[in-house]
Amino acid sequence: MNILLLGSGGREHAIAWKIRQSPRLDRLFIAPGNAGTALVGTNVDLKADDFEGIGRFALNNQINMVVVGPEDPLVNGIADHFYQSTGLRDIPVIGPNRSAARLEGSKEFAKAFMMRHRIPTAAYKSVTMDTLQEGMLFLDTQKPPFVLKADGLAAGKGVVILPDLNEAQEELKLMLGGKFGSAGKKVVIEQFLKGIELSVFVITDGKTYKLLPEAKDYKRIGEADTGPNTGGMGAVSPVPFAGTEFMNRVKERIISPTIRGLQEEGIDYRGFIFFGLINCQGDPYVIEYNARLGDPETEAIMPRIQGDFLDLLEGVAFQNLADLEVITDPRSVTTVMLVSGGYPGNYEKGKVISGLDKVNGSFIFHSGTKADGERILTNGGRVIAVSSYGKSFREAGNTSYKNAEIIEFENKYFRGDIGFDL
Repeated sequence: MNILLLGSGGREHAIAWKIRQSPRLDRLFIAPGNAGTALVGTNVDLKADDFEGIGRFALNNQINMVVVGPEDPLVNGIADHFYQSTGLRDIPVIGPNRSAARLEGSKEFAKAFMMRHRIPTAAYKSVTMDTLQEGMLFLDTQKPPFVLKADGLAAGKGVVILPDLNEAQEELKLMLGGKFGSAGKKVVIEQFLKGIELSVFVITDGKTYKLLPEAKDYKRIGEADTGPNTGGMGAVSPVPFAGTEFMNRVKERIISPTIRGLQEEGIDYRGFIFFGLINCQGDPYVIEYNARLGDPETEAIMPRIQGDFLDLLEGVAFQNLADLEVITDPRSVTTVMLVSGGYPGNYEKGKVISGLDKVNGSFIFHSGTKADGERILTNGGRVIAVSSYGKSFREAGNTSYKNAEIIEFENKYFRGDIGFDL
């Protein structure tokens, strides 16, 4: 099989690494990829949102399947482009169509969907500039901290949590006034839920689903969860508190009603669903849906998925997932993200990375890197994910931290407490 994978981050390197292991793979292309994906496939100089270019490449290179990593192409309709184009419609796209991707693309749609299908989530109100006063009054009924979410995609920066009512009211005006561009034309105000978060993933063919390993990620830049949010500073899998009883509640109260609700509403969802959950004293609530796998969680869960990953992807394409099984490695994985100094604020690119050849006992997934001849350079805020197996997440973490110290680039930074709160 010839596979085209869209994306350029650590998630895509981990997916490419897993696909590469399939004995049925002929050629693997990654568009645009990074210095790490070039080690397991062929990078293609195409942006993930260049639908016309991607279509032409797929036809010219006998691509049998397109796997979509990031959210933007999904929300903007890459699957629809293929299904509606002569010559492309027979090439399966692993990822939901535009209508189904609204679960991530519109916070308002997702919240209303959960309410319609009685899926546990925080109370909310959706506000536009025309209903600003109603939003102000709703904020006044909530207890701090106050949660504001831009309705659309805002590059992971559209969620604001503030401790003061006046600050929240001012922030609401700024968001509706264009702080996040068109993504903030509508803002969802949410009740704050207190608990511990985790990420749960399924793969679905529109008829049934299979549960993938769960993970817990760490979004704040500083240790002990301090400082601004980032794209993710690390992850662990499995999650100790997500035992059989808790996961049964997740399946019964959240996953099954979501799949059933999509079917009842005539939404043909094929691909991955990321359930951003919070454990509130043993009861799971949905914080958000994503229409793809998470990052850096993918770098923690891919090493735990055994067997041929292409089988699962084909199960989505041909809607025979019910006949397949997900086999999970019982070992723990801890992922530590190495980032550029200054991230998530201003940071410099083009720093030489050394020590990669000295890593022992860990998987290295590139995120923000590029090749410059024989050299590997930093090319983003999040640079390298170091993932390791262990009998426990602490043992896995010890190996990841040992190798995180070995890899060097100017102003390297990583959190030293991934998993320590568990």
